[in-house]
Amino acid sequence: MYRHGLRTRVAIAFAMCVAVLSVVWGFAFFAAIRLSEDRVLAQQLQSAAENYPSLTMNLRGYEEVGSLPASLREWAQTNPDEGLYEFEAEELHVAVVPGGNGQRRAFVVFDVSEIEAASSEDWWLLLVISGVVSALGALGFGLGVLVMRRAVAPVAQLAKVVADIDPEQLTAEDLKRIESSRFGDDEVGVLARTIEKTLERISAFVERERYFTGSASHELRTPITVIMGALELLEQSDLSAADAKVVDRVKHATFEMNSTIEMFLCLARETDSGLYNEQFLVMPLVTQAVDQQRHLLNGKSVDLDIDDLAKPSVCGHPRAFSIAVNNLVRNAFEHTLNGQVPITIRIREQELFVTNQVCSDTEEQYTPTESPQGYGLGLGIVQRLCERNGWSFSLHADEARVVARLAW
Repeated sequence: MYRHGLRTRVAIAFAMCVAVLSVVWGFAFFAAIRLSEDRVLAQQLQSAAENYPSLTMNLRGYEEVGSLPASLREWAQTNPDEGLYEFEAEELHVAVVPGGNGQRRAFVVFDVSEIEAASSEDWWLLLVISGVVSALGALGFGLGVLVMRRAVAPVAQLAKVVADIDPEQLTAEDLKRIESSRFGDDEVGVLARTIEKTLERISAFVERERYFTGSASHELRTPITVIMGALELLEQSDLSAADAKVVDRVKHATFEMNSTIEMFLCLARETDSGLYNEQFLVMPLVTQAVDQQRHLLNGKSVDLDIDDLAKPSVCGHPRAFSIAVNNLVRNAFEHTLNGQVPITIRIREQELFVTNQVCSDTEEQYTPTESPQGYGLGLGIVQRLCERNGWSFSLHADEARVVARLAW
C-alpha cells in the first residue's frame, strides 16, 4: 500500500510543504515588487497629466549650492561625501556625484512628493499586505496539517482499529481488521504485526483458560460432592462422640475446600456471566458465615455481638462476598483468646466491621496471620476479591484491638 517508510513519508511531506510555501511566498514577493513599480509609474503619469501641458520634472541636477532648494542649501555647504541621501520631511532624495576635471561636486535631486502615496493609502496598503500574509500563513498551516495527516494516516488508522478491539472479547472479525498485510512493510506494518501476534496469543490464552476452568470446575467439584454425600451418610449412622467430632471437622474442611475451589475458579475466569453485577443482601451472608465458623469458638468463653445498624444490599459477586466475610469471621474466631471481651460484627449502610478486642492484661500483642489450619484464603486473596468487585478492604491492628473493614 505504501512504497516508503513512515519516516521517509514524513520527510517527503515536510519537504513538499516547504517547497510549496516557498513558491507561494516567492510569487507573492514578486507580485508585490511589480505592484510597487506599477504604482510609482502610475503616480508619475498622474502628476504629469494633472500639470499638462506644463510638464514638471521630478529629477533635476544642480552644480551650484546656491541653486539647490532652500531646504538643502545648509546641508550642501557641509561638503557631504558622495552617495545617496534621503530627506523624509522634504520628500527629497539626493545623489552627490563627484565633479570631473577639478570641478565641484554636483547634486541630483529627485522630488517624490508628487508620486508617493498619501498616508491613508499607506495604511490601506499595509492592511492589504497584512491580509495577504495572514492568508498565506493560514494556507501554510492548512497545507501542513493536510500533508502531515496524509503522511501519518496509517498510524491513525491502526490506532482506530486497535481502539475498537475489546481484548476480553476477541472475535475473528477483530483479528481480520488488525491483519498486518493491510499496513505494508514499513514501521506501521511492523507494529501491526506485533499487535496481531499479541492478540492471537491473548485469544489462544483466553480459549485455554476457558477450557481449563470448565474442565477443572467439573473435575474438582465431583470428588467434593462425593465426599459431602458420604459425610451425610456417616452423620445418619450411630457414631461415637469422638467419631462424630472427626466427621464434623471433615465436613467443615470439605465445605471450606469447596468454597475455595469455587472462588479460585471465579478469579481465574475473565468473564463470569454477569455475576459481578448481582444485587444481594449483606445480613444473610454474615449470618451464614457466623454459623459456619461458630465451631471455632467451641471451648472458648467468648461472646459474639452482631450489631445490625442497617439492612444494606451490595452489588457484586455474592459468592466472592461470602468467602471474604467467611475469611474475616474465621480469622476473628481463630485468633481470639479465651476470656477476651466479645467479638463485634457491625453492619452499616456501606461498610462492615469485624472487631476483636484484645485484653489489656495480655502480654502478647496480636499480629494478624493466616489460618494455621490452612483453610483461609488469606488477606491478600480477600484484597483481590474486593478489587475485582470494586469494594475496599483494610485491616487495623494495635495493642487494643484488631479491626477488619470491608466497604462497598
